[in-house]
Amino acid sequence: MSNSGTEKPFDINEFNVPTPVRRPRRLRTNPVMRSMVAETRLTPKNLILPMFVADGIDEPKPISSLPGVVQHTEDSLVEAVREAIEVGIPCVDLFGVPKDEDKDPEGSDSWNPEGVLNRGLRRLRKEFGDDVLIMADTCLDEFTSHGHCGVLNQDRYGATVVDNDHTLENYVKMAVAQADAGAHILSPSGMMDGQIAAIRAGLDAAGHQNVSIMAYSAKYASAFYGPFREAVGSSLQGDRRTYQQDPANRRESLLEVELDIAEGADMVMVKPAMSYLDILREVADMSAVPVAAYQVSGEYAMIHAAAANGWIDLDAAMMEAVLSIRRAGAEQILTYAAVDLAKKL
Repeated sequence: MSNSGTEKPFDINEFNVPTPVRRPRRLRTNPVMRSMVAETRLTPKNLILPMFVADGIDEPKPISSLPGVVQHTEDSLVEAVREAIEVGIPCVDLFGVPKDEDKDPEGSDSWNPEGVLNRGLRRLRKEFGDDVLIMADTCLDEFTSHGHCGVLNQDRYGATVVDNDHTLENYVKMAVAQADAGAHILSPSGMMDGQIAAIRAGLDAAGHQNVSIMAYSAKYASAFYGPFREAVGSSLQGDRRTYQQDPANRRESLLEVELDIAEGADMVMVKPAMSYLDILREVADMSAVPVAAYQVSGEYAMIHAAAANGWIDLDAAMMEAVLSIRRAGAEQILTYAAVDLAKKL
């Protein structure tokens, strides 16, 4: 506004704006245009569906903190996997929920051929063969009476610690049992030192050279796992900060990934996903193997909770969240929303 009170006509040339000034916006004019020039593509083939099979239940049991997610019976598990296949999801990741009386300090039900997880794996492989990839969670935490990912022991000072080498022995037994049951992929998530090398050697010795390993390479001691612990009936007391990564640290993720690849990991994973997109981007840039990320229970539950309060649009927010994980470099994304997303893609 001039002192005379008259407004000077706007002249864009005064600002030396380069032409054409509307080039970016011309590529946003309608949905077909936006789709054609999209830099990131999300398809059902990028999605992995985590699932829970529980012992001692007669019908699917809803998980209160994970809307739309249930603990399955073996029969309902088969039907849910069939639905996932129909919408184009290539892989399911199965977690077992044993009865409390089947838990012990060693987690021995994890390698019991008749344990709940191995029964579920065997049933899926029998039903579907190679029509869907069956991944197994290879960790003791669901099966131990103390809820930790490894066997506990006392150190020289009397403190309770995870016995890394004893745990590896149990991981190998668990891994071989899962491969025997029909798993195509194992996903060791305990963050024990040397776990990938031990499992790879055990699988090869048992004749399972073609079973793949997706390593939880950068797994943080996160506050976002709460609903998952309800889902698996976790017995955990305390935390896992002595063997999972500190959320403050970045460089050690790259070291963990390098070590797992050197030990024989076929794929690596970052967990959680959304609050660690910076880590995911760096891992994707340096990894020589495919990279996955896990949209964990707390991330999924928060979106549902906000939508239930009318604060956000559930479908749009979930799609945007998972797209951001894909954009950051994940080639595979584990999400409880996999089936709903696949129906919309």
